[in-house]
Amino acid sequence: MTLPSERRLPWLFLILLLAVVALAGWQWRDGAPLSANLMELVPGTNPDALELRAEQRMQEPLNREMLVLVGHADRQQAVAMAQTLGEQWQASGLFEKVQWNLQADLPALRTQLLQGRLAMLSADDRQLLSEHPDVFIQQRVQALFDPFTGFSLVPSQDDWLGLTGRIQNSQPKHGAVQLDIGSGALVADADGKSWVMLRARTTGNAFDMNLPLQVADLLQHSREQAAKSDVQLLAASGLLYAANGQQQATREMTWVGGGATLGILLLLLLAFRRWRVLLAFVPVLVGMLFGAVACVALFGHMHVMTLVLGSSLIGVAVDYPLHYLSKSWSLKPWRSWPALRLTVSGLTLSLITSVIGYLALAWTPFPALTQIAVFSAAGLLGAYLSAVCLLPALLKNLELRPAQWPLRLAERLVNLREKLLERVRTPVLLALLIAFCTGGLVQLQSKNDIRQWVGAPQRLTDEAQTIARITGYQPTSQFFLVRAADQQQLLERQAALSERLEQLVNLDKLQGYLALDQLVSPPSQQEQVRAALNKLPQYWQPLLDLGVPLAALQTELQQLQTVPAEDIDTALAGPLGEPYRMLWLGPSAEGVAAMTSLQGLNNPALLRIQALDLPGVTLVDRLGELNAVFAATQISAAELKLASCVLIVLVLILPFGFGGALRIVALPLLAALCSLASLGWLGQPLTLFSLFGLLLVTAISVDYAILMREQVGGAAVSLLGTLLAALTTWLSFGLLAVSSTPAVSNFGLSVSLGLAFSFLLAPWAGRHEHPAPVAEPAA
Repeated sequence: MTLPSERRLPWLFLILLLAVVALAGWQWRDGAPLSANLMELVPGTNPDALELRAEQRMQEPLNREMLVLVGHADRQQAVAMAQTLGEQWQASGLFEKVQWNLQADLPALRTQLLQGRLAMLSADDRQLLSEHPDVFIQQRVQALFDPFTGFSLVPSQDDWLGLTGRIQNSQPKHGAVQLDIGSGALVADADGKSWVMLRARTTGNAFDMNLPLQVADLLQHSREQAAKSDVQLLAASGLLYAANGQQQATREMTWVGGGATLGILLLLLLAFRRWRVLLAFVPVLVGMLFGAVACVALFGHMHVMTLVLGSSLIGVAVDYPLHYLSKSWSLKPWRSWPALRLTVSGLTLSLITSVIGYLALAWTPFPALTQIAVFSAAGLLGAYLSAVCLLPALLKNLELRPAQWPLRLAERLVNLREKLLERVRTPVLLALLIAFCTGGLVQLQSKNDIRQWVGAPQRLTDEAQTIARITGYQPTSQFFLVRAADQQQLLERQAALSERLEQLVNLDKLQGYLALDQLVSPPSQQEQVRAALNKLPQYWQPLLDLGVPLAALQTELQQLQTVPAEDIDTALAGPLGEPYRMLWLGPSAEGVAAMTSLQGLNNPALLRIQALDLPGVTLVDRLGELNAVFAATQISAAELKLASCVLIVLVLILPFGFGGALRIVALPLLAALCSLASLGWLGQPLTLFSLFGLLLVTAISVDYAILMREQVGGAAVSLLGTLLAALTTWLSFGLLAVSSTPAVSNFGLSVSLGLAFSFLLAPWAGRHEHPAPVAEPAA
């Protein structure tokens, strides 16, 4: 008989469900509120506002720019293809700027060189002019006498002392790429081919949900077009990794969600042999809806990785209907509402303990886990409400006559356990388990690296490495942030840092670096150059002997005395300032700030030493900091989990007593410990994600222990319900183990192991003084 309250429950829940659907529709009104930005998921290291701005400035080229090499044995064919592709890409509307050649403004270059003759001389040239003016003049005579010593943009009659030529030659060389004078293209020669460099800057960034896929499609089309002319294309960009990540997330959501769904539906049909039993999947769909709506409501959007890992919630959400469906092996006849009334207390306890377990992880300093925890907790609440309020009404009047083979299997397992306990007592088994855990934990290695988040295909990695080898362009994620009271102090501090970095370059520990002091010298140094030039007349006789007019030299010297001192902004405004502009952060709360970027670093540990005793100089190593935070997060997550276990024990004391509550919580913790040991025996590292997987196992498998403790319908029926619940959950999480993203795969493996041990240990949650309890009345 259905109670009046039970008749109202479905209608009340449908009203709630309609409200949630309406909210979801409003959230999706402008398109899918999804994000692919990995940096949103990593823990913050609390950088100050300036450091954060510097990081964003350094990351922007990686997220918006694409570097392409167009290669052919014939240089002209490579240049022609680069031009064709450049024009096509510019017309595509995807790019803000596509550059395949240098359209240098020669008059502007000459003007900047002439105006910067005092400010832009390199430190070596300033030292030579000040300390050895005679050598300086001798080198200038040699340059005038031998026109092949170097090409100068400024003719000799405008710069008799050759300062512009020295500035031009001292500019940092950009790897192995050279300017092709005829076409203006930047070309590198390697592997028997000429490689023309093409740079494209997109209108959006790599975290846009559509742009990376559009850029990847355009690149693929261009590859096919180039291949017809026997031209090879190599490309590197954060956009390509983002596109691959999105495609991979879509694939994995399809086969994790689809595979788990098909597996669970097949399992339900095999076990219960009624098509209507497939309605047990309704709580799963409701749970996914509740989880997605809660995530978007709290965070403004949902990350695609949350969706991938959240899709594994399918196996957990279907456990709720399985709790009372499995009673069809003991309830004769089975009816939905009476079955629910028998199991609702266990269901409710299961929900409370699971939500406590999940939400404990939401308090870790790790946004990825916070999102997944919120998604899962809200999803489980939605699945529970659906299973308790709506599903019994949908299954009303359904007569279940389940297949008997699953029950016979469960009975055999119960008998096997009894025979095992007759021969080997529980303390002995526990000792063997502890020995197993000890052996595995000794072999367990910890590994924390943000690169585990990206399942980059080898093809993309190989292309990026080939481009780095051909061009010599190898940017690093580390850089130095330099702060100072004013520009004079800033340039002096950058120069002191550059002196140390130069030593690393000479030792082949660093390929190169870029700093503002390479473009412009401090005002005090500019005045020293002016003073040194005043002493040149007593050394310039060799120039007069060569035929340089005395009046021309005197006029030039007078002009140099009137050249104004240059500041950073003036130097950056000219064409030569283009590579340096991103390094200048301008005014800050403490004065001014700039960055020093690095190329081709071999040993990151050497960088921290370079900043020692240099005031205002900070190494920004986001990757290193994140990996350190990962390790710290492992500890805080474990502490929070233990705290949640204490809370779960307090919740379970009332229905099960202190001893029963302790046993129910201890078994999932022991299962997690066994899983850790298994990772050690399998040679798998303990990562942040494998730890999170095990922490989720403890949240999920408390449910199994409660089911076995209550033993509604008897030991065999309870074990069968636990087995079905474990199988459906394993179908979801187990599929994650074969993901091509290391973090997701690690997560799936640890959960799969944890679930297996949770099922094996769950029977010990039963009242141990009665190994095979008699089934409770089914009425």
